Amino acid sequence: MEIKKIFNNNVALTEDPTQTEMVVMGKGLAFQKKVGDQIDADKIEKTFITPSESFADKLYELLDEIPYEIISLSKDITDMASNELDTTLNDSLYLALSDHIHFAVGRSKNGLPIKNALMWEVKKFYKAEYQVARKALDMIEHTTGVSLPEDEAASIALHLFNARQDSSGMEETMAMTAIVHDVTSIVKYHYGIDFDEGSMNYNRFITHLRYFAYRILRGELNDDGGNGELYEQVKMQYPEAYECSKKVQAYMEKRYQKQMTKDELTYFMIHIHRVSVREQAK
Repeated sequence: MEIKKIFNNNVALTEDPTQTEMVVMGKGLAFQKKVGDQIDADKIEKTFITPSESFADKLYELLDEIPYEIISLSKDITDMASNELDTTLNDSLYLALSDHIHFAVGRSKNGLPIKNALMWEVKKFYKAEYQVARKALDMIEHTTGVSLPEDEAASIALHLFNARQDSSGMEETMAMTAIVHDVTSIVKYHYGIDFDEGSMNYNRFITHLRYFAYRILRGELNDDGGNGELYEQVKMQYPEAYECSKKVQAYMEKRYQKQMTKDELTYFMIHIHRVSVREQAK
């Protein structure tokens, strides 16, 4: 394979005899090499085809900031996740994971862990991605010596979910957008409020709606009976949010012929209450 660009001593952009471009990784594989030279195949540890030149350029930018071991680790995690989830993951996951892991490890070393507000929802509704992410934490600890908190498993699980190539079709994306818009409108008019679209609570609410819409369209709503006790507690504590969530439930039944579970209704009430209280307080 001929070298087209050298990122650093360990990473290079190459082209094979069929003119297919790919990034190759390996300790010292580009050391004392120049563009046009051939790569020593014995030194190649990892390869992946680049979807675009812009992808290669973004990788180059990351390599200015992120150690090779993190880039290599992210490739291993992506390959593991693709195998475990039995799906093709978007190539952008390499970049997103490398960036995320690098900063997560750095924050942990400095005693600055970040809580993931969606952790319990991720554990409940994205069990497969979460279990894979737990394995990723073990891989991270093995490579870096840093044991990341459980919250990071939830963050990685969301990266995996977003990287599923089969979840971004235009028709499905439009349908998801319609659900998010309609449910947001129901909440808005129920409370008579306008949302601060830059607020953290609004963004959390929209994130939950997007994942909910995905599950609705894929028929993946969790139907394990739910936590009835928690449902009743939240219902009693947030009666206005309960009334609003019932309107959302009626909409889903009429438009999509889907029954929302108690778990879904519980999380809706919590998010609806949070976002509405913050908006009404302004």
